[in-house]
Formats: sequence, structure tokens, C-alpha cells
Amino acid sequence: MKILFLNTSERAGGAAIAANRLLTALQKTGVTASMLVRDRQTNNSTVSSTNTSWPTKKINFIRFAWERLIIFLSNKCSRKNLFKISIANTGTNITDHPLVKEADVIHLHWINQGFLSLSDIAKLIETGKPLVWTMHDFWPATGICHYPGECIRYKTECFQCAKQKMHPLTDLAKATFAKKQKLSLPRIAFVGCSKWLTASVRQSSLLKNASIVSIPNPIDTGIFQPVDKQKARKILHLPIDKQLILFASAKLSDTRKGAMYLMEVCKILQNRGVDSFEIVLTGNQSEELANNLSFPVHESGYISEEKSMAMIYSCADLFLIPSLEDNLPNTIMEAMACGTPCVGFSTGGIPEMIDHKINGYLAEYKNAEDLAAGIAWVLNNAEPQQMSEACIRKVQSMYAENVVANQYISLYKSLPNT
Repeated sequence: MKILFLNTSERAGGAAIAANRLLTALQKTGVTASMLVRDRQTNNSTVSSTNTSWPTKKINFIRFAWERLIIFLSNKCSRKNLFKISIANTGTNITDHPLVKEADVIHLHWINQGFLSLSDIAKLIETGKPLVWTMHDFWPATGICHYPGECIRYKTECFQCAKQKMHPLTDLAKATFAKKQKLSLPRIAFVGCSKWLTASVRQSSLLKNASIVSIPNPIDTGIFQPVDKQKARKILHLPIDKQLILFASAKLSDTRKGAMYLMEVCKILQNRGVDSFEIVLTGNQSEELANNLSFPVHESGYISEEKSMAMIYSCADLFLIPSLEDNLPNTIMEAMACGTPCVGFSTGGIPEMIDHKINGYLAEYKNAEDLAAGIAWVLNNAEPQQMSEACIRKVQSMYAENVVANQYISLYKSLPNT
């Protein structure tokens, strides 16, 4: 059985990382799996790119820019939310690609920003090959948004998206929703990475007749494992005698990741006279955030190398994730695999990962006081080793490569024509 993954990027972004990890997990079980992307970042022989020449690379960039331009113009020339929505109006027809023709199962992941259009997806459905689509966000079930927030229009029909200014000539949400209605979506086997996302998209009128199951993302526990804390801190030039709180995101300024609550929590703890910890920031655009924090800050920049990330997690006494909306964050999985307890809001898929007061702390949604209480609870815990071991057990039982790979293999085998 040959499985072909489709994803816009090989390594950039949480969905790409999750897809790449699943690819590796399946290959370790003996499954013949490969990936076709637009943006290739490594020399992995099982990953191919549609950017086969300088002209195709330029054409694919134009496709990306064209989609963003339409969104920009329809939003009355505002950049706000420019990358929080997608319309999939342009992309590459890959039905004649050798990897597509050879595949027994075509497995879609995150295919936005000009990689595949809705018409390209329709052509893949028309091949008659079994299709699986892992949803790393809400987009397959909504008109244009990747996360709907409090909006529930996707349950009936999307129109006048709150992430777009009302435009007298265009309604991208309504138009794109109508295009998705014409796709034979029930012919695709959908997978939600979290139980929360799975339950939510089942309410979408687009997917009401579709098959949807929940399977988490995997993680390599041979890479993400505890490193001696003192040794790791010495290597990374971090203080040995301070408690460290880690806040990490690819883009630290992303409002969805809740940086404002990190700032608020720091003020709350400072007012209470708590000064025993320092902050470690990992990700892009950290300078502005660092300047607004009332505790000493260590900036490590964006780190993509996994063993280096495992060392960063191992340095921390806790990982803080005040996300306002998240599916199944890779960062929680990574931190816990390294034995680092997590503190976050009880929202999205986070409650499936953090077991309250066992391997971390779940704070009331958007409650900075409770988030601060969670930090204090973890930092002052009398049994830190016990909590660390609970983190590792959770990851090994739920997210280890073989555990997740076997669930996907069962799904593939259950599909018609496989």
C-alpha cells in the first residue's frame, strides 16, 4: 500500500511538522509513504516538490500572491487577518503527477496558500482513489477561516465573515462556501487531530454526511525526551539557580497564541512579590514581547532543529501556553515528552493533553488570575519529579509514533478500494 501525503510545506508551520512526523512514523512501521509539497526544505528523498524548475517556482509564487491579493482587496486593502483566511482560488493540478498516479491512498494535510485550489481537490476526488484529509484547523469545514472563534455560521452557511470587512461587491466567505458545497466531500475520510476539532466540524453543514474520526499527531519520543536540566542550562547559557518559564511559538506576536496573557500574568505575579523565575522566549518576533515583560527575559530566537528544542524544553520548569484557540498543539506534546509540565487555558484540544493537577494545570479560559495560580501551583509543587513522569507517560501512551501510526494504518485499510 502506497500512501501519498500532500502539504503546502515540508517543514514550515505546525501542520507541516505534524505531517512530516506522521510520514516518518508510518515509514518506521514499513508503510511505503511519500510526500508531495510546494515548498521543500530538506533533501529527504521521500519528499518531492511541485517547484521543479525556476519558472514553476515563480508561477507557484504568483499563485500564492494572487490569492492573497484578492483577500487584501476584498478586505478594503487592509492587511488585518490576511493570513487567517484562505479561498483556494488557485493552485496546481497534480492529478497527472507520477506520485499521484502510483498512490493507493492520497492523504491531504494543510494545502492552502496557493498549493491546491478547490478545483484541484475536485480533480483528486474524481480520480476515484481513496482520499484522507487530516484537518489541522477548521478550514475544510468553514467558508474561508482557519479558526472561527465564536462564530457558528459554518454550521449552516458562511457569509460576511467577521475576519473580513464588509465589501459591497464581494463576499468571499459566501462564495467559497458555495464552491465547497459542490465538492463531493463525503467521499473523503476526514481526520480531526483532536477530539475537540472532530466534534466541532461534525456540526458543519459541509461535512454533515462525511466520515470523521479523531486521531492525534505523533511525536518521536527518541528525540523529544528529558535532558539533564543543569547540563542543558549550562549548554544554553541559562541561569542554573532560577526557575524558568518557557513561552514558545513560531510567531510570538500571533494574538491567537495569547502573548497578552503572558504579559498580564507577569504583572500579577510581580504585584504579589513573586520574583523567583525568569522567562525564556523561543520563536520569531520576540523583541517587542520581551520589552513588555516585567521579569528577566532570555531570547533564543526561532529554533527548528528538534534536538535543540528538546534541550530548551528540558531547561524549563514549566511550559506556558495561553492560546486562545488551538487544535492539538505540537508544543504541549513536545514539552511533556521532555518531562516539562504545561499550564494553559481550558480551550480547544488543550484539555485533552493537560490533565489538571497531574501533568500540569488547566486555567479557566481567558482568566489571567487563574493562569497565574496555575504557574504558582506548578512552580511550588512538592513532587516535581512525579509530575514530570506523568507528562512522559501521557505522551508515550497517547502520542508515541507506533500508537498513532497503527491508528492511521487501520483507517487506510478500512477505505474502499484499498
